[in-house]
Amino acid sequence: MKYQADKNGYFGVYGGAFIPELLYPNVEELKAHFTEAKEDEKFLSAFRHLLRDYVGRPTPLYFAPSLSLRYGANVYLKREDLNHTGAHKINNTIGQVLLAQRMGKSEIIAETGAGQHGVATATVCAMTGLRCKVFMGEKDMARQAPNVARMKMLGAEVLPAITGSKTLKDATNEAIRYWINNPDSYYIIGSVVGPHPYPEMVAYFQSVISEEMKKQLLEKTGFENPDMVIACVGGGSNAAGAFYHYLDEPVELIIAEAAGKGVNSGKSAATSVLGSPGVLHGSKTLLMQTKDGQVIEPYSISAGLDYPGIGPQHAHLIESNRAKVFAITDDEALDAALILSKTEGIIPALESAHALAVLEKIKFSGQTVVINLSGRGDKDLETYMNYL
Repeated sequence: MKYQADKNGYFGVYGGAFIPELLYPNVEELKAHFTEAKEDEKFLSAFRHLLRDYVGRPTPLYFAPSLSLRYGANVYLKREDLNHTGAHKINNTIGQVLLAQRMGKSEIIAETGAGQHGVATATVCAMTGLRCKVFMGEKDMARQAPNVARMKMLGAEVLPAITGSKTLKDATNEAIRYWINNPDSYYIIGSVVGPHPYPEMVAYFQSVISEEMKKQLLEKTGFENPDMVIACVGGGSNAAGAFYHYLDEPVELIIAEAAGKGVNSGKSAATSVLGSPGVLHGSKTLLMQTKDGQVIEPYSISAGLDYPGIGPQHAHLIESNRAKVFAITDDEALDAALILSKTEGIIPALESAHALAVLEKIKFSGQTVVINLSGRGDKDLETYMNYL
């Protein structure tokens, strides 16, 4: 696949491993174990077993009649919101915690923005008996308090990031800093970001999403491929999973990113428009930065999309014109969430609402569209109530 990573972890010109020398043994060890695990039927069987019996997969592919009628398309929702813990994040944490056990690790660290990855990490650590530290921006801890409570109830130590914008970027900085000082710990990165092999590995564990989509579409429509797949992107793990098995197929791939108050408002996280090539959190990618390379603080009403960069594979997909991007404002996402809630009885995560808002941007004429509904909206109810 020309859209997958090469042996050095590059997607086109993006990717690689830009890390302190102290961490090279860690990522090399991880790469070796991941390469072996992908070919180990015992590992894959354990992964599939937990996805089925613990996570609750496969998740349904739901035909949304009201949305379909409203937009003139055959709209299907891939219901990742129905996973245990309420989002796609658990797919990746299951895979990585099995790798951590394979490597003999006893302490897990993670970063989180909206809290869904933190909850998923705390969940699998509780399941396996591993110690867990989750780094979370102080601002995100306040706006995602229910997920903070969940993590603590699951036995995780939640550590606030109090520098910078006190959001996902800063939580990631703190997690990497801790990892450098404690290289025996295992870092479960939550998105398709970070040094190689993380972007490739997280996409692989999330690829179960599009694997199921193909089978479910075949069953429902007689065709494996939709005309279009839409997913939101902060770092982009849910999109990487939803796109994975369609990268070399004649399927239009649509990325929804957070425009915040507007792309040119100074309060945005629209990396594809505002970003330029640079290194962030261990890989070369597109990121929002000043002319002298200082990271520009992102903004989004959605904690999970409040990130100044994008996964290197997504940067490659955008630059090669394989994926098209729509920048969705806070208000557009909130409106889309209310439409789904009131017409289909499903309250989406604010992140997923950005993908839903793309429906308003395209004139359809009967196409089959799959939207990856990456998470449920329980965690965002306070924000929704303020909007109402």
